[in-house]
Amino acid sequence: MTDVVALGEVMLRFDPGEGRISTARTFRVWEGGGEYNVVRGLRRCFGLRTAVVTALADNAVGRLVEDLVLQGGVDTSLIRWTPDDGIGRTARNGLNFVERGYGIRGALGVSDRAHTASQLRKGDVDWDTVFAAGVRWFHTGGIFAGLSDTTVDVADEAMAAARRHGLTVSYDPNYRPSLWAGRGGPERAREVDLRLARHADVVVGALGMAGRHPGADRISTDEVPDALASVAGLLPDAQVLATTLREVPSAGVNDWSSAAWSAETGFVIGPRMPGLHVLDRIGSGDGFAAGLIHGLLADADLERALAYGTALGALTMTTPGDVSMASLAEVEALIAGASAAVRR
Repeated sequence: MTDVVALGEVMLRFDPGEGRISTARTFRVWEGGGEYNVVRGLRRCFGLRTAVVTALADNAVGRLVEDLVLQGGVDTSLIRWTPDDGIGRTARNGLNFVERGYGIRGALGVSDRAHTASQLRKGDVDWDTVFAAGVRWFHTGGIFAGLSDTTVDVADEAMAAARRHGLTVSYDPNYRPSLWAGRGGPERAREVDLRLARHADVVVGALGMAGRHPGADRISTDEVPDALASVAGLLPDAQVLATTLREVPSAGVNDWSSAAWSAETGFVIGPRMPGLHVLDRIGSGDGFAAGLIHGLLADADLERALAYGTALGALTMTTPGDVSMASLAEVEALIAGASAAVRR
């Protein structure tokens, strides 16, 4: 029986290590994708049984992605395999080249993701069958929804079905400007977020739904309570709104924290981790989502669930690749105030 199902794109990440994409001669590969990273963290760190719904082209690259997903312990039985035409004209596997950044040079992502999971359409997945086997939680987000005009409908269909089956539903707006360029920009992204988040019990990255549209307004820490209250007004059925809080003095040092609101608890601030040293920040928000979901599934109070998310997000930044490599013991030790002293 599966605990948590995610709907999203899974790409092959090419990592040049400390170098630049444009001058690299070797790359290390990982799997990654905003929605997938969440269920991977829930499986590997917290031991929940998880699965991902996505689409891959049936060729050697797609099977490499599948193998990486299997190594992460995530069920691959819901992957939709698309016939390979030999040159990627009709179906391709997504590639994501990512520089980690250093000092004043920020992280950089260059993706090649046309004709991938973006081709999924409403009716391609039998959601009633997927959710009939005791699934407890469904997660998707704005990255998948932003892939194409059809993926918005797929996400809407899936979230509505999850609600019918009594699952807890979470959504992460996760705005990516590159996905909306030439397709309505941030204003269109906001329309999609409002359409989909109405199905959600839990909105992760909820601060992204505050302001006029994604990226329009910089929200200071002092303004976060009012900003989350404004999002709660837009989404009256949402039970929990959560967000990471990050300041970026440099690519290698971030001030890291979080906040949340619930109808039951009100506003809560998460642990503060100033001066956090960062090896690779990609996937930290997904780690936060995984920790928060774990806490809520375990019936922890909102403050404890927020601490799980903040700790896993922080630890995700200490290892390379999109996915978390932290253990539950490390997460709980960090919540308890453990130092980075050597353990023997």
